[in-house]
Amino acid sequence: MKKLYAWYVSLISKLQSPFLLIIRLYWGWQFFLTGRGKLMNLDRTAGFFANLHIPMPKLNAVMAGSTECVGGLLLLLGLGSRIITVPLIFTMVVAYLTADFDKVQNIFSKPDAFVSADEFQFMLAAIIVLIFGPGVFSLDAIIARVRGQKKS
Repeated sequence: MKKLYAWYVSLISKLQSPFLLIIRLYWGWQFFLTGRGKLMNLDRTAGFFANLHIPMPKLNAVMAGSTECVGGLLLLLGLGSRIITVPLIFTMVVAYLTADFDKVQNIFSKPDAFVSADEFQFMLAAIIVLIFGPGVFSLDAIIARVRGQKKS
């Protein structure tokens, strides 16, 4: 039974890098599209930020859009993955606290609303890559192999 379980765990573990690749490709692209949308419609985004009482709305719209756009591309490529996920997570936390604060306040009484928010899904993807790394199918892993370091 121990051998069967060990074989099963070994088999399932082989799915880690393909899973991380799928997460990175899908959510990296989604971050990129969201960020690009903010930057392409800067006045509308700044107006939305102003309605949320975010200080310096145009500057913050540029910062959020740039973080999502560039961060999404880096996530997609698996380049600087564990570094870029930190500002992406921060951006999602700020979005939660400004655009969907009611969902944060009611996290325990209405957990479905909290976890179905766009911010949660984006943040969860970034947290997964932060914790587990980008996987072997990433530029980070290729660079590490070329440099003779352990795979990420």
